[in-house]
Amino acid sequence: MKNMMKDAAILLVITLFAGLVLGFVYQITKEPIALAEEKAAKEAYAEVFPEASEFEMLDDALPKSDTPEWAQAGFAGVTIENVLSALDKDGAHMGYVLTVTSHEGYGGDITFTMGIGNDGGLNGISILSISETAGLGMKAEAVLKPQFADKNVPAFTYTKTGAVSEDQIDAISGATITTSAVTTAVNGGLYYFQNWLGGGSNEAK
Repeated sequence: MKNMMKDAAILLVITLFAGLVLGFVYQITKEPIALAEEKAAKEAYAEVFPEASEFEMLDDALPKSDTPEWAQAGFAGVTIENVLSALDKDGAHMGYVLTVTSHEGYGGDITFTMGIGNDGGLNGISILSISETAGLGMKAEAVLKPQFADKNVPAFTYTKTGAVSEDQIDAISGATITTSAVTTAVNGGLYYFQNWLGGGSNEAK
């Protein structure tokens, strides 16, 4: 009994010490990680809207992505994380930058930014985080991303037989789930622009 109590006390001390160490490490790394994430996000904003001089967060523009309308439109697995107004050097509104997450990736969430001009044209996307299968879904950066650049269509579809129109995306070979997740999330962003941001007007609804 004494040995059991001694072992339990030792285990308790080790657990408390480990918790203190983890808490200390978290406090030390929390700020650098947050700064790195903020830097990556700003670089992504600039990538999808290079003509903009400034980006203004629109806190009141977020849709309720759990609404029946959002789900009925086919975007139950998509979340709009944030919305920014892209401004030129004179402060004039040029379009929007959305941060979008698909919860339907093969390996988990896929988060990216997308830039949409006032005319509804998609400047492109910039992937912020992805954890798909190496050699397959992880090809999204090289295979999918370039196909969304400089397109002005209401929505995209993907094909396994070769794109023949502006609204078609060539699927990643062997990674249909990843292709579908990214394409659906991009369409969610376009749908949000068209239905919540005026679909080309300069003011958010």
